[in-house]
Amino acid sequence: MTRRLILAFILLCPIAALVSFANTQLPDGDLTTIHMCVWDPIGKAGPAEKIMAEAKIYAYKWGADLQYTTYSDERIAMEEFRLGRCDMVNMLGFRAREFNEFTGSLGAIGAIPSYEHLGIIVKSLSSPKAAKLMRVGDYEVVGVGPAGAIFMFTRDRSILLPADFAGKRMAVLDDIPESSYLSKKYGITPVSSTIFNSILKFNNGSVDLTAAPAIVYEPFEMHKGLEPDGGIYEEPFLYITMQVIARWDKLPAEFSKKARLKAVEKYPEFVKFLKDPEATIPEKYWIKIPDDLYDYWVEDFRQSRLELADMGIYDRKTLKLMRKVRCKLDPKSAECAATRKE
Repeated sequence: MTRRLILAFILLCPIAALVSFANTQLPDGDLTTIHMCVWDPIGKAGPAEKIMAEAKIYAYKWGADLQYTTYSDERIAMEEFRLGRCDMVNMLGFRAREFNEFTGSLGAIGAIPSYEHLGIIVKSLSSPKAAKLMRVGDYEVVGVGPAGAIFMFTRDRSILLPADFAGKRMAVLDDIPESSYLSKKYGITPVSSTIFNSILKFNNGSVDLTAAPAIVYEPFEMHKGLEPDGGIYEEPFLYITMQVIARWDKLPAEFSKKARLKAVEKYPEFVKFLKDPEATIPEKYWIKIPDDLYDYWVEDFRQSRLELADMGIYDRKTLKLMRKVRCKLDPKSAECAATRKE
C-alpha cells in the first residue's frame, strides 16, 4: 500500500464495519435517504469510493438509500455536517468531543494501555446500557473503531522521563484542547502540524518529537528521523479511535445498534492490521522504560487526566469507565487503591 492508502484505511475502519453488516432481508416500505460526508485524506482516489459503493448496497438492505460526498479535508467534512448538508460523518475521536464528550474522551492520555483494554471498552459501548450515552441531543455515535496505538518518536533516546521533554519541539495536531496544557506542563514547544506533515517535520529535523502509529514507520521512512540517536518508546501513550457521528433522527430504526455491534465483531481484524507493522520496526529503535520510571509515567499521566477533567476537557464518566477496565485487568495497580480515583 502507498503511504496515504495505509492512513486512509485506518481512518475508514469504522465505515468498513458499517459496510459489512449485511442483512439477507430487503426492507419493507420506503427507503430512508441518508447522506454521508466521508473524510478520506486521499479524497476520491482513496479507498472510500470502493467502501461506500458497497455500503450503498447494504444500506438498502437496512432500509436506507445511502448517498455520500467525499472530502480530503476533515475540517470541511465536519463543517458540512454541522451545516446540515449531510446526516453522517467520520472523524478522529478527539474531534468527536464536539458532538459527544463521552466517546470524545476515549483518547485521554495514558488512559488505555492496550488493544485488549480498548476492545473491552468498544464492546461495552455496544451494550444496551450504553445506548443512552451514545446519543447527545441531535447526534449519535454509530461506529467506533481503533485507529492505532500512538507511539512517541524521539530524536533523542536518552529522554526517559516527562520532565526531560523540556525545551523540545513537538509536532501537535490543530484543535486538540489538551495540547496547550501538556505543552506547558512539560515545557514542550508545540509546533502546529497536520497528520501528514508532522511526520515530514520529524524526518527533516524540524521537530524533536512526534506521535504516530507504528503502521506509518515503514511507508514514511521514519528511520530517517530516528537516526542517529533517536528511538520509539515501547509503550504507547494513548490509543486513538475513529468515530462515525450521525443525526439519529435521520436513520432507520435499529441502524445505530446494528452498526455498533458490527464494530465489535470487526475489532480483531482492525487490530491485526494495526499491530502487524510493529514487528517490522527494527529492535534497535525501541526504547524500554525501566519499570520504576514507567510507574512514574503512569502516575504522571493519571494526574494530568484528573487535571484535564477538572478543566472540563475530559469527560469524567469516560475516565471512570477506562479506570474500571484497567483495574479489571490489573487489580493490583496502585491507582485501584488511590484515594482520588478517576
